[in-house]
Amino acid sequence: MATVSLKGITKSFGKTEVIHGIDVDIRDGEFIVIVGPSGCGKSTLLRMVAGLETVTSGEVQIGGARVNDREPMDRDIAMVFQNYALYPHMSVYDNMAYGLKIAGTPKAEIAERVAEAATLLQLEDYLKRRPRELSGGQRQRVAMGRAIVRKPSVFLFDEPLSNLDAKLRVQMRLEIKQLQRRLGVTSLYVTHDQVEAMTLADRMIVMNAGRADQIGAPLEVYANPQTEFVAGFIGSPPMNFLPADMAHDAPPGAVKLGIRPEHLTLAQTGTAAKVIYTEALGAETLLHVDLANGTRATVRQDAIAPHPKEGETVHLAWDAGNRIFFDSEGQRC
Repeated sequence: MATVSLKGITKSFGKTEVIHGIDVDIRDGEFIVIVGPSGCGKSTLLRMVAGLETVTSGEVQIGGARVNDREPMDRDIAMVFQNYALYPHMSVYDNMAYGLKIAGTPKAEIAERVAEAATLLQLEDYLKRRPRELSGGQRQRVAMGRAIVRKPSVFLFDEPLSNLDAKLRVQMRLEIKQLQRRLGVTSLYVTHDQVEAMTLADRMIVMNAGRADQIGAPLEVYANPQTEFVAGFIGSPPMNFLPADMAHDAPPGAVKLGIRPEHLTLAQTGTAAKVIYTEALGAETLLHVDLANGTRATVRQDAIAPHPKEGETVHLAWDAGNRIFFDSEGQRC
C-alpha cells in the first residue's frame, strides 16, 4: 500500500494544454474517484499516474518516491481496464497467473496467489474456463483478479463497468467497494457516471476541461458545490438554476440561484409554475415545471404525495438555507 501525490501536474499535446495543474495528496488505502464528462481529462490523468502517458510538468509520487521517469511495470501499480483485456486462448487461471509468470514468480506462490484471489472473487469454479465461456461480470472479476494477484501498492480502474448492464453495474460497484475495503489498497477510479462516483468514493476529483473543479467527500461536494459546473454535474436529477433576482437577498455579483430538486416544495403561495410533465420513478416522482420567466425547474416529491396534473399551475417555495448563488464566471458567491 502507498500514498499517491500529484503535484502541479500538466499535460500538453503540442501547444494544446489538456491538463491544467492538478494538485492532490491521496492517503494510503483511500478510494479516490476521478469523475467528469467525456473529454475532461480524467483518463489522461489516470494514465499519467500509470506511466502510460508522459507528464509535461509537475511530479507524480507513489509511496513518497518520484515516478515520472519509471516504466509502468516499475511503479508497483495494477490497472483494470474497461475492455477487460483478457487473453481469449488462455484459461481464467492462466490469465490471472500470466503477469506473475512473466515476473518469474515461483509456481507454488503463483498457485497460492491465484487461489486466494479466486476465492475472494468467487471464481474457484471457473479457473479452467476460457473468457468466452464467462459472463461480462465474471470477465471483469477475472481482470480484477489479475490485478489482485500482483499485490500492488495502487489499483487504477479506468471505467471498468462501462460494458456492463445497469443491474450488473450496481452489483459490481458493491463488490469493488467491499473488495477495496478488505484489501486496503490505495485506489484511483475513473468514471463519467456521477452516481458511481457518489457510491464508491472516499473522496472524488470532479474534472472539468482539464481542471479539478472540486476535490472532496461525495456528500460534501453534493451539499456544497464550489462551481456551477460541479453543482450541475453532481446530482441526479441535477441542480436547478434560476435567475438570482428571484431571491431578494442575492449577494453582490450573483447571476444564478442554484437549488436541488428535493429542496423545492409545492405551496399555496410562492413562485408560479406550470407542470409540463411528470416522471413516476417508483419511490419518488419528478415534476418538471416551467416558470413564468421561461426557466424550467425540477421538483422531487415522494411517490405517496398527491401530484398535480400536467398543465396545472402550481406554486413553488424553498428554504433560504438550501440556496446557492453563482457569479457570471460560474464560481460560488
